[in-house]
Amino acid sequence: MLKIDMHTHIIPKEMPNWFEKFGYGNFIQLIQNTNNTADMMQGGKFFRTISDNCWDEDLRINEYKTNNTSVQVVCTIPVMFSYWAKGKDCLELSEFLNDHIADLTVRYPKNYIGLATLPMQDPELATKELERCKKLGFPGIQIGSNVNQMNLSDPFFFPIFEACERLGMSIMIHPWQMMGFDEIQKYWLPWLVGMPAETSRAACSLIFGGVFERLPNLRVCFSHAGGSFLPTLGRVEHGFNCRPDLVAVDNKVNPRDYVGKFWVDCITHDIDLLKYILKLQGSKKVCLGSDYPFPLGDLEIGKFIEKSDLSMSVKEDIFSNSTLEWLDLNKSLFQ
Repeated sequence: MLKIDMHTHIIPKEMPNWFEKFGYGNFIQLIQNTNNTADMMQGGKFFRTISDNCWDEDLRINEYKTNNTSVQVVCTIPVMFSYWAKGKDCLELSEFLNDHIADLTVRYPKNYIGLATLPMQDPELATKELERCKKLGFPGIQIGSNVNQMNLSDPFFFPIFEACERLGMSIMIHPWQMMGFDEIQKYWLPWLVGMPAETSRAACSLIFGGVFERLPNLRVCFSHAGGSFLPTLGRVEHGFNCRPDLVAVDNKVNPRDYVGKFWVDCITHDIDLLKYILKLQGSKKVCLGSDYPFPLGDLEIGKFIEKSDLSMSVKEDIFSNSTLEWLDLNKSLFQ
């Protein structure tokens, strides 16, 4: 059975020193160590240590073989988004990252699919890079759940979404710059609580802001199983019904009506929660995703699904069909 992991992250082993190049900002720099790891430095301060499976394409392929998975959809690590930077500088950074991924997909066409990154803080530059990436063969992009704390429903971003629909470019939305980050540092709460909330923030913004209503052919996938959106759908819908004066100000359509019209990945670490999401979404809107190679991800690449009592047809949808539909790709490309 073909398995496509549609949520993985990659970074070039070597990058320019963006801080020295641009003269400001908390850009990421990699300092290579002697033990197949590298330290990510953010604005000159230590951020995290990553292993060589963040950049070694052959190592990644071999690690995936141990989990019976042959295809990875790769995108940058969200901390690289750099939406806070000047638009032209973020464009240069985005071009560098996108060219790296484009080269990877050309050299390993049966193993890698790429998602591009854009300078979302400048819609004109973002649209130009989107058009360039379409020509490079990218089927889609990855964007953050907010842009400098602006919700994705802001009219500022609509031209980008409009261009995605026009060009047939799919979108994966990944949480970053989590709400309350500085206040909830203890217990890893930004990742355990903030990330699910951020993803729900993005979903609610696109629904309540009318983006899905105005762009019905926009193909969006929310990472981390949609965060807290689907588990709290009853509360979201009740709020829409009981306080339309606060919630339904830009879109009068019930949020539940959009369930099953977007995609989510399967990173739940819990088969019962996944079954609930499948009941809401349908199996053709749930994709295999791992968040590889980071520890909070499903690093056994869907093993808990393989071991489950889900039907073979549902497993096949999750493992490949849903992702192929989301990205508008043909299965024959990878067989």
